Amino acid sequence: MRSKTFVTLAGLTLSVVALAGCSSAQQAATPAGGSTPSPSASKAAAELSVADSSLGKIIVDAHQMTAYYFTKDTANSGKSACAGPCLQAWPPITTTSDKPVVEGITGKVATITLADGKKQLTVNGMPIYLFANDKSPGDVNGQGVNKVWYVVAPDGKMITKAGGGY
Repeated sequence: MRSKTFVTLAGLTLSVVALAGCSSAQQAATPAGGSTPSPSASKAAAELSVADSSLGKIIVDAHQMTAYYFTKDTANSGKSACAGPCLQAWPPITTTSDKPVVEGITGKVATITLADGKKQLTVNGMPIYLFANDKSPGDVNGQGVNKVWYVVAPDGKMITKAGGGY
């Protein structure tokens, strides 16, 4: 009986050690930028959600980075007007899902297919992008750049008030 109890306790101890290893492996996988996953499971799963910023409530991607519209895009055209070098500074927000998971967004979210086959997210028919010079969640450095890039509100409207750092 004693050896059976010892074997059971040893097995439980190994299980706890193994689980602890998984936990630290997840911590080690935190992105280099130091951001950690959102505490809300639904928000962590959301590809787009809402966050507070210096411009008010805005749409952010799964990494809490600000979403932008490009005024040279045409709503419901099914394509993006940003190409070549534009995409280096303004990468599209993409998904692998036909039905992206969103939280708190009242604008209509859908996708368009890019030339490379990736699916770019759209809000109210307009493609959405990130700005390469936004380094941290909450940054709105792309706001008003060249008077053609603007942050997206949760209802899908373009926020045109001044802000941003560029």
